[in-house]
Amino acid sequence: MTRPAARGGSRASADRLARLLNLVPYLLARPGIEIAEAAGDLGVTERQLREDLELLWVCGLPGYGPGDLIDMAFDGDRVTITYDAGIDRPLRLTPDEALALVVALRMLAETPGVANREAVERALAKIEDAGDLVGAPVAVRLPGDTRRVEALRAAVEGGKALRITYYTAARDETTDRVIDPLRMLMVGGRAYVEAWCRRAEAVRLFRADRIDAITELAEPATVPPQAVPHDLTEGVFRPSPDLPLITLRIGRSERWITEYYPCERVEAGDGDQWLVSLRVTDLGWARRFVLGLGPEATVVAPVELAEQVRATAAAALDAYAVPTPTAEPRQSEADPEIAPSGDPAVVGRTQ
Repeated sequence: MTRPAARGGSRASADRLARLLNLVPYLLARPGIEIAEAAGDLGVTERQLREDLELLWVCGLPGYGPGDLIDMAFDGDRVTITYDAGIDRPLRLTPDEALALVVALRMLAETPGVANREAVERALAKIEDAGDLVGAPVAVRLPGDTRRVEALRAAVEGGKALRITYYTAARDETTDRVIDPLRMLMVGGRAYVEAWCRRAEAVRLFRADRIDAITELAEPATVPPQAVPHDLTEGVFRPSPDLPLITLRIGRSERWITEYYPCERVEAGDGDQWLVSLRVTDLGWARRFVLGLGPEATVVAPVELAEQVRATAAAALDAYAVPTPTAEPRQSEADPEIAPSGDPAVVGRTQ
């Protein structure tokens, strides 16, 4: 069993959905339009437009019977919408739908890295006004330390350099750095600041919840020309062939690894066991990762990682070992404390 690595197609699906939603009102306003002309207006090929029309034919209202689906008529290379399934009517939101949009937009407005916050605020104001939701008792808070995120966002917007104390989980160390912020990001529900790190002399991502201290410096952020933001469309961690590859044998209780981490290979082993191979930033992180797993996880490769895990586990067990108590010397007639006084053989002994 090999796990597919590609997860593309989501953007193409979203683009097609937007195109289909625009297609019906476009055709309603132009009955009998030629497919070639419509394709040119919509910026697609004739083949793509015909495929979209075939998909529209099976879209419509719940029930999905003959009277519920979008219908159209073809006359040679011309097309006319004969039933639009209500897409021509203006959208009407229920109170619950409007409130859900308000919550989503407020969350978006609080999300670091949003490019055009003013547009979000305007859309929010319109929906609140139209749905009579102005002043609705809805409070949105992002996970993590809001004050820390706000301080980072203020530094980014103000163009100031920062001195931070940062915990690097991969190396299990805390360092002091001076950074020149580039932008704020929200990836996987976590806030990050992307910045030029003067210590590493490279662009780095810093998780907000791992920044222990922040000091805004008086000097402006100075970002060198070679500082290029990361492409995070595939996530923060991007496995590459130059990173260490580890292989684990895992049981059923540890299969969550294959859903949480990008794996290069997942193969069925004996019984319920799987062989899982994945890239890691370094073996130090991998050692701590494996030690945190349950008893159904075993290191297969590399040998160096297996030895590190074994040595660390042995040291931990030694630390918890209970020392064997020292036996107390048994008192006897030879003990000077109870021996008859004046016995020269006894008085001369030492304990």
